[in-house]
Amino acid sequence: MNRRQFALFIPGLIVAAGLPRASAAAMPLIKSHAQWKVLLPADRYRVLFEEDTERPFSSPLDAEKGDGTFVCAACFLPLFASARKFDSGTGWPSFWDVLPSAVATKVDHRLPMARTEYHCVRCGGHQGHVFDDGPAPTHLRYCNNGLALLFVPRGQALPALRT
Repeated sequence: MNRRQFALFIPGLIVAAGLPRASAAAMPLIKSHAQWKVLLPADRYRVLFEEDTERPFSSPLDAEKGDGTFVCAACFLPLFASARKFDSGTGWPSFWDVLPSAVATKVDHRLPMARTEYHCVRCGGHQGHVFDDGPAPTHLRYCNNGLALLFVPRGQALPALRT
């Protein structure tokens, strides 16, 4: 069973077992690469679904200091609270923690050293890498591609989750 088959199998299993359905935020959003290409600008698509990396210091979100929420640019799932953002000096938006159940991690072996990569738990969009050189209390640095995020200021409605 591949990842897509598994993601489609689980909701049916939940219903068959008579368990309550999870919220829309917890359900995987499965779209083909062709569908994402239609929905997203080319630079965002490359970062989110081809695991590209934007140039450091190129994202205005690196300097964003407003109060609000950072959401996945593909499916609009809230990923980070602005209170958890810090200036890492790396040129990418950085956070010391994520919102609960917002990301999934995997080991990335594309460089000679292994790194921990993280993706939006809902759509699988690549966000960045997490390192253990961040500030207290977690000592983590979620180093995010700005193109993989949208910032929603406090008081403004979060976008509806993409379907």
